[in-house]
Amino acid sequence: MNIKQSALVLIDLQKESNFGLLHMDDVIANSKHLIKACRQAGIPIIYTRQINRKDGIALSKGEPLNEDGTPFYYASHTENIEIIDALQPQDEDIVIDKHRWSAFFDTSLDLVLKSLGVKDLIIGGVVTDGCLMTSVFDAYFRDYDIHLIKDICSASNDGSHMSSLMTMANWIYTLQMYDTSQFIKRLNNESFRHWQCPHPDSLPFTPETMRESYHQLHPGKEVY
Repeated sequence: MNIKQSALVLIDLQKESNFGLLHMDDVIANSKHLIKACRQAGIPIIYTRQINRKDGIALSKGEPLNEDGTPFYYASHTENIEIIDALQPQDEDIVIDKHRWSAFFDTSLDLVLKSLGVKDLIIGGVVTDGCLMTSVFDAYFRDYDIHLIKDICSASNDGSHMSSLMTMANWIYTLQMYDTSQFIKRLNNESFRHWQCPHPDSLPFTPETMRESYHQLHPGKEVY
């Protein structure tokens, strides 16, 4: 990984709480540590925000609505679209608004990353099985090397969270996956542990074996 060709992309760490996302206290705490470390390393910080217009224009088909016809999630006239207070962007950070799940769909994200000379994409956020996963696949299709920080990700239930991480692990052949503490060690040129895809479909699972397979994502041998 080339730090000078890296960027941190944080997917939708917003105040929206209607999903009932799990372990958000941990997500916020880990994100704070990661952001601080990336700032110290001179890595650009990019936030995305999902926004659904109050008037309903450009909503996804079937987007859930309130009784008054306004969007139930990420409504543009509510504070739910704002970044979580503890993770507020600084003046030099980049904020990209989007209207579909993937951070690359009809946004300037790819243009911004190419302008910055980014090849290594550090990424995490919510929702693991929605906006995060679609963004990661779209990054892969655009030939970025992806460093997924799994403990700053969250979904509304453990099954969706685990299955989406394993799906990405199975089919993004160059994926590298870390816990925050291990990725920070890498930034600091210390020995670190991470998971890297050994071959396609390396984590097959059934409903009965999902949790057992998921535990194989824990970091392996130290890398120096």
